[in-house]
Amino acid sequence: MTAHRSHFPPEFVWGTATASFQIEGATDADGRGPSIWDAFARVPGAIADGATGEPADDHYRRFRDDVALMADLGVTAYRFSVAWPRIQPDGTGPTNAAGMAFYRELSETLLAHGITPWATLYHWDLPQSLEDRDGWLERDTAQRFGEYAGLVADGLGDVVDHWITLNEPWCSSFLGYGSGVHAPGRQVGARSAQAAHHLLLGHGLGVQALRAARPRATVGLTLNLYSVQPASQSPADLDAARRIDGLSNRFFLEPVLTGAYPQDVLADLGQTRWFEEVSADTAVIAAPLDFLGINYYSRHVVADPPLGATVLGGPAGPAYPGSETVQMVDTGAPRTFMGWPIHPEGMVDVLQMAHALRPDLPLYITENGSAYPDVVVDGAVEDEDRRRYLEQHVLACSAALQQGLPLRGYFAWSLMDNFEWAWGYSRRFGLVHVDYDTQQRTVKRSGRWFASFLGGSLADAASPATPLAPTTEQE
Repeated sequence: MTAHRSHFPPEFVWGTATASFQIEGATDADGRGPSIWDAFARVPGAIADGATGEPADDHYRRFRDDVALMADLGVTAYRFSVAWPRIQPDGTGPTNAAGMAFYRELSETLLAHGITPWATLYHWDLPQSLEDRDGWLERDTAQRFGEYAGLVADGLGDVVDHWITLNEPWCSSFLGYGSGVHAPGRQVGARSAQAAHHLLLGHGLGVQALRAARPRATVGLTLNLYSVQPASQSPADLDAARRIDGLSNRFFLEPVLTGAYPQDVLADLGQTRWFEEVSADTAVIAAPLDFLGINYYSRHVVADPPLGATVLGGPAGPAYPGSETVQMVDTGAPRTFMGWPIHPEGMVDVLQMAHALRPDLPLYITENGSAYPDVVVDGAVEDEDRRRYLEQHVLACSAALQQGLPLRGYFAWSLMDNFEWAWGYSRRFGLVHVDYDTQQRTVKRSGRWFASFLGGSLADAASPATPLAPTTEQE
C-alpha cells in the first residue's frame, strides 16, 4: 500500500514542526533572557553529549533559507514555537521589541511563501527567573503565562491566526519536576502533578488572553498521547494499563475536554485533597477550544511486573510518579533509535480516544516522527527507515479519516535535525540533515519522499517510495 495525497481532502493541512530552543541558537542575542534549558544544559551530566542550545541550527539567523526549504518541500503549514525569554527576558514586564520582531519577520516570510504560521506559545523554555521563584510549582507562573500570551497575541495576531498554548504539559511537569530528566531537573515526586495543574491553568488563562486580543483566532492545545494496552486481561495487567493511561492521557485530556480530573489518578498520586482545593480552576482549564493537537510517537503495552523486572523509566528513575510498578512489554515491533516501538495503528487509537471525549472537536497530529543515526554519504542521506515510518503514519491518518474521525492535518517532526533535549545532538529526527559544524542542510530521502507526496519541488522521482506491506495488526 502506498500513500497518495489524493486520498485526503483538499483542505487537509500538511506541515512540519520545530521548537524554539531546539533550532534557534542565538541564546544571548537581541535581549533574550536565559531559559531553564540554558541553565539545565550547564549541569554536568544533564545532557547526554554535554551540548547546549548554542548554536543549534542557527535558525535565528538562517530562517529565510529554512522557510525557502519548507516551500520546496511543499508543506502548507509550519508549526514553530515562540521563545518566552525572547519576548519577556525575565518572564514579566514589557515586550522585548527585538524578540517580537523576529517572530513577526518569520511569520511574514512564511506567508510570502504560501505557508500558514502555527505558533506554539510554550515549548518548554520557561524564563529562568520564573523558575528561580519555583517555576510551574508556583501558581503565579500560570498568571504570568496568561500575560505573556496576551503580549504575543497583540504583537503577532495580525499575521498568525493559529495558536497552540502549550506543547506536551506531561513532559514539562512529570519529566521536568518528577523524574528530573528534563529542565529544570527537579525531583519533587507526586507534587509534579501540581506543576501539571498550573500548566493547565496557564493554558486556560492563555486561551482567555488570546481570545480577548484576537477573537477570530483559532486556538488549541497540544498533548502527547499514548495508546496504552494491557499485556493480558489479568486484573493486575488491566490495572497497570489503567494507571499508565490515567497518568499519560486522562490526567490531561479530561480536565481540558470535560472540566474534571479523573479521580482514580488523583488517588494514585495521593493528591486528591490538594486538587479539591483548586477545583474551581477547572472552569478555566476547560476553556472552549477550536482544535486539539496530538503528538504521537509510540504505543505502550504494559504489565504488572514480576519481582526484579525492568520497569517504565530509565537510569534516572521512573519516568513519572506511579510508573515505578509498571513493566513495559516488548511487542517485537521494530524500534527507532530512541528505542520506541513503531505502532502506526496506535495513532488511530489516540485519535479515537480524544474523539470519544469531544466528538465535535477537530483534531490535528501536531508531531509525529522518528530518530535514526543518519549519515551523509556522497551528498545524500538514505534514511529508508524514517521514510517508511513517515509513510506508515500518513497511511494511519488515511485510516483515521476512513473511520470518520475529524482529523484535519498532520505535522511531521521535525523539519530538520536539532537539539533533542536531554539527548543533545545525538538523536536526529529531521527530514533535513544538519551538519552542526558547517550548518549545511541536506534533504534526506524521507524529506524527498514527503516532497514527492506533497508535490514539492524537492521530489526525487528517481527514488520512488517502496509500497508498504501492512503490518500484522493492520491486516
